[in-house]
Amino acid sequence: MTNNLLINNITNPTLLFFVLGVLATVVKSDLEIPQSTSKFISIYLLFAIGFKGGQELRHSGFNTEIILALLVCMAFAAIVPLYTFFLLKRKFSAENAGAIAATYGSVSAVTFVASGIFLDSIGAAYGGHMVAAMALMEAPAIMIGVILMRRYSTASVKVSMKSILHESLTNGSVFIITGSLVIGLIADAKGAEGIKPFTTDIFKGFLSIFLLEMGMLAARRFAAFHKYGLSMTAFAVIIPLLNACMSIVITHFLGLAPGDRLLIAILTASASYIAVPAAMKQAAPDADPGLYVPMALGITFPFNITLGLPLYWMLINNF
Repeated sequence: MTNNLLINNITNPTLLFFVLGVLATVVKSDLEIPQSTSKFISIYLLFAIGFKGGQELRHSGFNTEIILALLVCMAFAAIVPLYTFFLLKRKFSAENAGAIAATYGSVSAVTFVASGIFLDSIGAAYGGHMVAAMALMEAPAIMIGVILMRRYSTASVKVSMKSILHESLTNGSVFIITGSLVIGLIADAKGAEGIKPFTTDIFKGFLSIFLLEMGMLAARRFAAFHKYGLSMTAFAVIIPLLNACMSIVITHFLGLAPGDRLLIAILTASASYIAVPAAMKQAAPDADPGLYVPMALGITFPFNITLGLPLYWMLINNF
Protein backbone atom coordinates (compact mmCIF):
# COMPACT_ATOMS: atom_id res chain seq x y z
CA MET A 1 0.00 0.00 0.00
CA THR A 2 2.85 2.39 0.87
CA ASN A 3 4.46 1.77 -2.52
CA ASN A 4 1.17 2.53 -4.29
CA LEU A 5 0.75 5.77 -2.34
CA LEU A 6 4.31 6.82 -3.14
CA ILE A 7 3.94 6.02 -6.85
CA ASN A 8 0.56 7.78 -7.05
CA ASN A 9 2.00 10.82 -5.30
CA ILE A 10 5.12 11.21 -7.40
CA THR A 11 3.17 10.63 -10.63
CA ASN A 12 0.64 13.34 -9.75
CA PRO A 13 0.73 15.87 -12.66
CA THR A 14 1.21 18.86 -10.35
CA LEU A 15 4.22 17.24 -8.69
CA LEU A 16 5.66 16.17 -12.04
CA PHE A 17 5.74 19.84 -13.05
CA PHE A 18 7.89 20.47 -9.96
CA VAL A 19 10.27 17.74 -11.17
CA LEU A 20 10.26 19.34 -14.63
CA GLY A 21 11.31 22.63 -13.05
CA VAL A 22 14.20 20.93 -11.25
CA LEU A 23 15.24 19.28 -14.52
CA ALA A 24 15.09 22.63 -16.35
CA THR A 25 17.65 24.06 -13.93
CA VAL A 26 19.87 20.95 -13.99
CA VAL A 27 20.13 20.99 -17.81
CA LYS A 28 20.50 24.81 -17.80
CA SER A 29 17.36 25.45 -19.85
CA ASP A 30 16.45 29.08 -20.56
CA LEU A 31 12.89 28.37 -19.38
CA GLU A 32 11.66 31.22 -17.20
CA ILE A 33 8.35 32.21 -15.63
CA PRO A 34 7.92 36.02 -15.79
CA GLN A 35 8.05 37.56 -12.32
CA SER A 36 4.73 39.34 -12.78
CA THR A 37 3.06 36.05 -13.80
CA SER A 38 4.58 34.22 -10.84
CA LYS A 39 3.40 36.91 -8.43
CA PHE A 40 -0.13 36.80 -9.84
CA ILE A 41 -0.30 33.00 -9.56
CA SER A 42 0.93 33.02 -5.95
CA ILE A 43 -1.71 35.63 -5.02
CA TYR A 44 -4.37 33.61 -6.85
CA LEU A 45 -3.45 30.37 -5.05
CA LEU A 46 -3.54 32.00 -1.62
CA PHE A 47 -6.83 33.72 -2.45
CA ALA A 48 -8.43 30.46 -3.62
CA ILE A 49 -7.17 28.48 -0.61
CA GLY A 50 -8.42 31.09 1.86
CA PHE A 51 -11.79 31.60 0.21
CA LYS A 52 -12.56 27.88 -0.08
CA GLY A 53 -11.44 27.35 3.50
CA GLY A 54 -13.73 30.13 4.71
CA GLN A 55 -16.67 28.64 2.83
CA GLU A 56 -16.06 25.19 4.30
CA LEU A 57 -15.67 26.67 7.77
CA ARG A 58 -18.98 28.51 7.29
CA HIS A 59 -20.72 25.23 6.48
CA SER A 60 -19.10 23.17 9.24
CA GLY A 61 -19.18 25.75 12.03
CA PHE A 62 -17.04 25.47 15.17
CA ASN A 63 -16.97 22.41 17.40
CA THR A 64 -14.62 20.80 19.92
CA GLU A 65 -12.61 18.98 17.24
CA ILE A 66 -12.00 22.17 15.27
CA ILE A 67 -10.95 24.10 18.38
CA LEU A 68 -8.56 21.27 19.39
CA ALA A 69 -7.00 21.25 15.91
CA LEU A 70 -6.44 25.02 16.01
CA LEU A 71 -4.91 24.84 19.50
CA VAL A 72 -2.55 22.02 18.50
CA CYS A 73 -1.34 23.97 15.48
CA MET A 74 -0.75 27.15 17.50
CA ALA A 75 1.10 25.15 20.17
CA PHE A 76 3.44 23.70 17.54
CA ALA A 77 4.00 27.19 16.09
CA ALA A 78 5.37 28.15 19.52
CA ILE A 79 7.19 24.94 20.52
CA VAL A 80 9.08 24.26 17.27
CA PRO A 81 10.98 27.59 17.14
CA LEU A 82 11.84 27.26 20.84
CA TYR A 83 13.48 23.86 20.73
CA THR A 84 15.10 24.30 17.31
CA PHE A 85 16.67 27.62 18.38
CA PHE A 86 18.51 26.03 21.30
CA LEU A 87 19.62 23.12 19.12
CA LEU A 88 21.06 25.51 16.56
CA LYS A 89 22.54 28.10 18.92
CA ARG A 90 25.47 25.79 19.64
CA LYS A 91 26.57 26.02 16.01
CA PHE A 92 25.23 29.34 14.70
CA SER A 93 24.87 32.93 15.78
CA ALA A 94 21.67 33.94 17.54
CA GLU A 95 20.52 35.68 14.33
CA ASN A 96 20.95 32.61 12.14
CA ALA A 97 19.58 30.26 14.80
CA GLY A 98 16.54 32.51 15.27
CA ALA A 99 15.89 32.82 11.54
CA ILE A 100 16.04 29.05 11.03
CA ALA A 101 13.87 28.47 14.11
CA ALA A 102 11.24 30.91 12.80
CA THR A 103 11.42 29.26 9.37
CA TYR A 104 10.65 25.80 10.77
CA GLY A 105 8.07 27.04 13.25
CA SER A 106 6.19 28.78 10.47
CA VAL A 107 4.48 27.07 7.51
CA SER A 108 4.48 26.66 3.74
CA ALA A 109 1.16 27.38 2.03
CA VAL A 110 2.23 25.56 -1.15
CA THR A 111 3.05 22.40 0.83
CA PHE A 112 -0.38 22.68 2.44
CA VAL A 113 -2.02 22.91 -1.00
CA ALA A 114 -0.09 19.87 -2.23
CA SER A 115 -1.35 17.98 0.83
CA GLY A 116 -4.95 18.87 0.00
CA ILE A 117 -4.49 17.56 -3.53
CA PHE A 118 -2.91 14.38 -2.13
CA LEU A 119 -5.93 13.85 0.15
CA ASP A 120 -8.33 14.55 -2.74
CA SER A 121 -6.54 11.97 -4.89
CA ILE A 122 -7.05 9.22 -2.29
CA GLY A 123 -10.59 10.30 -1.40
CA ALA A 124 -9.85 11.40 2.17
CA ALA A 125 -11.93 14.20 3.69
CA TYR A 126 -10.52 17.17 5.61
CA GLY A 127 -11.93 20.29 7.20
CA GLY A 128 -11.87 23.82 5.83
CA HIS A 129 -10.84 25.06 9.27
CA MET A 130 -7.30 23.80 8.52
CA VAL A 131 -6.80 26.91 6.37
CA ALA A 132 -7.43 28.98 9.50
CA ALA A 133 -4.89 26.81 11.34
CA MET A 134 -2.30 27.54 8.66
CA ALA A 135 -2.93 31.30 8.87
CA LEU A 136 -2.63 31.22 12.67
CA MET A 137 0.78 29.50 12.56
CA GLU A 138 2.66 32.21 10.65
CA ALA A 139 3.01 35.08 13.12
CA PRO A 140 3.73 33.24 16.45
CA ALA A 141 6.80 31.48 15.05
CA ILE A 142 8.22 34.71 13.64
CA MET A 143 7.62 36.56 16.91
CA ILE A 144 9.27 33.84 19.00
CA GLY A 145 12.26 33.69 16.66
CA VAL A 146 12.78 37.44 16.98
CA ILE A 147 12.36 37.40 20.78
CA LEU A 148 15.00 34.66 21.07
CA MET A 149 17.38 36.65 18.85
CA ARG A 150 16.91 39.70 21.06
CA ARG A 151 17.52 37.67 24.20
CA TYR A 152 20.69 35.91 23.08
CA SER A 153 22.28 38.20 20.48
CA THR A 154 25.10 40.55 21.40
CA ALA A 155 24.48 42.71 18.35
CA SER A 156 20.73 42.58 17.79
CA VAL A 157 19.13 45.15 15.54
CA LYS A 158 16.95 47.60 17.42
CA VAL A 159 13.60 47.03 15.78
CA SER A 160 10.40 47.37 17.80
CA MET A 161 8.35 44.25 18.44
CA LYS A 162 5.34 46.24 17.26
CA SER A 163 6.90 46.69 13.83
CA ILE A 164 7.81 42.98 13.66
CA LEU A 165 4.24 42.02 14.57
CA HIS A 166 2.96 44.41 11.91
CA GLU A 167 5.36 42.92 9.34
CA SER A 168 4.27 39.38 10.26
CA LEU A 169 0.55 40.07 10.07
CA THR A 170 0.57 42.33 7.01
CA ASN A 171 3.00 40.25 4.96
CA GLY A 172 1.31 39.76 1.59
CA SER A 173 0.90 35.98 1.82
CA VAL A 174 -0.48 36.09 5.37
CA PHE A 175 -2.75 39.05 4.61
CA ILE A 176 -4.34 37.63 1.45
CA ILE A 177 -4.99 34.16 2.84
CA THR A 178 -6.40 35.52 6.12
CA GLY A 179 -8.53 38.12 4.35
CA SER A 180 -9.83 35.57 1.84
CA LEU A 181 -10.68 33.19 4.68
CA VAL A 182 -12.75 35.88 6.40
CA ILE A 183 -14.49 36.81 3.13
CA GLY A 184 -15.27 33.15 2.42
CA LEU A 185 -16.66 32.83 5.94
CA ILE A 186 -19.06 35.75 5.65
CA ALA A 187 -19.82 35.66 1.91
CA ASP A 188 -23.33 34.91 0.67
CA ALA A 189 -23.56 31.31 -0.55
CA LYS A 190 -25.16 32.28 -3.88
CA GLY A 191 -22.52 34.89 -4.57
CA ALA A 192 -19.73 32.46 -3.64
CA GLU A 193 -21.12 29.93 -6.10
CA GLY A 194 -20.66 32.49 -8.87
CA ILE A 195 -16.87 32.56 -8.49
CA LYS A 196 -16.51 28.82 -7.91
CA PRO A 197 -15.18 28.16 -11.46
CA PHE A 198 -12.35 30.61 -10.71
CA THR A 199 -11.52 29.27 -7.25
CA THR A 200 -11.89 25.57 -8.06
CA ASP A 201 -11.88 24.55 -11.73
CA ILE A 202 -8.60 26.19 -12.78
CA PHE A 203 -6.82 25.79 -9.44
CA LYS A 204 -4.70 22.74 -10.30
CA GLY A 205 -3.58 24.25 -13.59
CA PHE A 206 -2.24 27.37 -11.90
CA LEU A 207 -0.68 25.25 -9.15
CA SER A 208 1.16 23.19 -11.78
CA ILE A 209 2.74 26.31 -13.29
CA PHE A 210 3.62 27.59 -9.82
CA LEU A 211 5.28 24.28 -8.90
CA LEU A 212 7.20 24.36 -12.18
CA GLU A 213 8.76 27.62 -11.04
CA MET A 214 9.26 26.27 -7.50
CA GLY A 215 11.20 23.34 -8.98
CA MET A 216 13.55 25.69 -10.82
CA LEU A 217 13.99 27.88 -7.77
CA ALA A 218 14.54 24.94 -5.40
CA ALA A 219 17.26 23.50 -7.63
CA ARG A 220 19.05 26.86 -7.80
CA ARG A 221 18.87 27.37 -4.04
CA PHE A 222 20.08 23.89 -3.20
CA ALA A 223 23.04 24.23 -5.56
CA ALA A 224 24.30 27.19 -3.50
CA PHE A 225 23.84 25.39 -0.17
CA HIS A 226 26.82 23.00 -0.24
CA LYS A 227 29.03 25.23 1.94
CA TYR A 228 26.90 24.45 5.01
CA GLY A 229 27.58 20.75 4.82
CA LEU A 230 25.65 17.55 5.38
CA SER A 231 24.55 18.38 8.94
CA MET A 232 22.16 21.15 7.87
CA THR A 233 20.81 19.01 5.03
CA ALA A 234 20.06 16.33 7.63
CA PHE A 235 18.47 18.95 9.91
CA ALA A 236 16.15 20.03 7.07
CA VAL A 237 14.85 16.46 6.79
CA ILE A 238 15.02 15.12 10.35
CA ILE A 239 13.36 18.08 12.10
CA PRO A 240 10.29 18.03 9.79
CA LEU A 241 10.03 14.25 10.30
CA LEU A 242 10.25 14.66 14.07
CA ASN A 243 7.65 17.44 14.12
CA ALA A 244 5.27 15.44 11.94
CA CYS A 245 5.64 12.32 14.11
CA MET A 246 4.99 14.30 17.29
CA SER A 247 1.84 15.80 15.79
CA ILE A 248 0.64 12.39 14.55
CA VAL A 249 0.95 10.94 18.06
CA ILE A 250 -0.78 13.91 19.72
CA THR A 251 -3.66 14.08 17.23
CA HIS A 252 -4.20 10.33 17.57
CA PHE A 253 -4.91 10.72 21.28
CA LEU A 254 -7.12 13.74 20.57
CA GLY A 255 -9.22 11.62 18.19
CA LEU A 256 -9.00 13.96 15.20
CA ALA A 257 -10.04 12.85 11.71
CA PRO A 258 -7.29 11.28 9.54
CA GLY A 259 -7.40 13.99 6.85
CA ASP A 260 -7.05 16.76 9.44
CA ARG A 261 -4.25 14.82 11.12
CA LEU A 262 -2.30 14.72 7.85
CA LEU A 263 -2.73 18.45 7.32
CA ILE A 264 -1.59 19.16 10.89
CA ALA A 265 1.41 16.88 10.33
CA ILE A 266 2.37 18.66 7.12
CA LEU A 267 1.90 22.08 8.71
CA THR A 268 4.19 21.16 11.59
CA ALA A 269 6.68 19.57 9.17
CA SER A 270 6.74 22.40 6.62
CA ALA A 271 8.97 25.47 6.63
CA SER A 272 8.28 29.00 5.42
CA TYR A 273 10.21 30.43 2.48
CA ILE A 274 7.96 33.45 1.82
CA ALA A 275 6.70 35.10 5.04
CA VAL A 276 9.77 34.45 7.21
CA PRO A 277 12.40 35.82 4.77
CA ALA A 278 10.30 38.98 4.39
CA ALA A 279 10.16 39.44 8.18
CA MET A 280 13.83 38.51 8.75
CA LYS A 281 14.96 41.10 6.23
CA GLN A 282 13.80 43.69 8.73
CA ALA A 283 14.34 41.91 12.05
CA ALA A 284 17.61 40.09 11.37
CA PRO A 285 19.55 41.55 8.42
CA ASP A 286 22.69 39.79 9.70
CA ALA A 287 21.05 36.36 9.34
CA ASP A 288 22.11 34.59 6.15
CA PRO A 289 19.13 33.97 3.80
CA GLY A 290 21.48 31.68 1.86
CA LEU A 291 21.14 29.33 4.82
CA TYR A 292 17.52 29.28 5.91
CA VAL A 293 15.83 29.81 2.52
CA PRO A 294 17.60 26.90 0.74
CA MET A 295 16.92 24.67 3.73
CA ALA A 296 13.19 25.35 3.50
CA LEU A 297 12.80 25.53 -0.27
CA GLY A 298 15.60 23.29 -1.57
CA ILE A 299 15.37 20.43 0.94
CA THR A 300 12.32 20.42 3.24
CA PHE A 301 9.76 21.41 0.60
CA PRO A 302 10.73 18.70 -1.97
CA PHE A 303 11.03 16.08 0.78
CA ASN A 304 7.57 16.81 2.18
CA ILE A 305 5.70 16.81 -1.13
CA THR A 306 7.39 13.69 -2.53
CA LEU A 307 8.23 11.28 0.30
CA GLY A 308 6.73 13.01 3.33
CA LEU A 309 3.06 12.94 2.36
CA PRO A 310 2.73 9.17 1.73
CA LEU A 311 4.96 8.46 4.76
CA TYR A 312 2.88 10.61 7.13
CA TRP A 313 -0.34 9.10 5.77
CA MET A 314 1.00 5.59 6.34
CA LEU A 315 1.93 6.49 9.93
CA ILE A 316 -1.51 8.02 10.55
CA ASN A 317 -3.23 4.86 9.34
CA ASN A 318 -1.00 2.61 11.43
CA PHE A 319 -1.11 4.59 14.66
